[in-house]
Amino acid sequence: MHHENPTAEFLGLTFNLSNILMITVASLIVFLIAFVSTRKLAMNPTGLQNFMEWIMDFVKNIVKSNMDWKTGAPFHILGITLLMYVFVSNMLGLPLAVVFDHELWWKSPTADPVLTLTLAVMVVVLSHYYGIRNKGFAEYGKEYVRPYWFMFPIKIIEEFANTLTLGLRLYGNIYAGEILLTLLVGSLAMSGVGGMIAAIIPTIIWQGFSIFIGSIQAFVFVMLTMVYLAHKVSHDH
Repeated sequence: MHHENPTAEFLGLTFNLSNILMITVASLIVFLIAFVSTRKLAMNPTGLQNFMEWIMDFVKNIVKSNMDWKTGAPFHILGITLLMYVFVSNMLGLPLAVVFDHELWWKSPTADPVLTLTLAVMVVVLSHYYGIRNKGFAEYGKEYVRPYWFMFPIKIIEEFANTLTLGLRLYGNIYAGEILLTLLVGSLAMSGVGGMIAAIIPTIIWQGFSIFIGSIQAFVFVMLTMVYLAHKVSHDH
């Protein structure tokens, strides 16, 4: 079932209004979770504070599994932000999709390659920035010609491949999940009573599986982010 994206023209540029809406919603949800969970800090955490501290420890372990903590500590907040943002974005399109006048307004923002590839480019650019800052431009540049000078074009191709795989892996998993949910819900609406009963169980099962996949993809995105950063900033890579 294909639906058009709502767009608007401004200064000769075309803007996807659905992307703008969903990116804003996801950002607000992440901000509210972080704000509420840290508003009243207690020595014995409960509720959202306990959840936030678990997220912090979880990301800290991801960082420490890829580099020493002294090197990786500056990336702790980045990892927390990415984990929460990607997870929330993955979940937004699962409960419902809002279509108005044949235009899809409500969906998971990560079901659009523009967002996922933008996040991937941001991660790769940050890895280069911190690599140069930690090693210096000359030493960092030598990494592209080690152990032999002819490795340079291969490593340039690797940078593009890393960007594409990081972004498209996330997009493909979330988009495919939403397409199947759309088909299942469509069969509920178009079939009779027997068809509805037969489609309800697969829909519920796929909803649960999609939550699992969305969680795993958020973890994988953060893990690969830390792997890329570790390869750039650590002197033993």
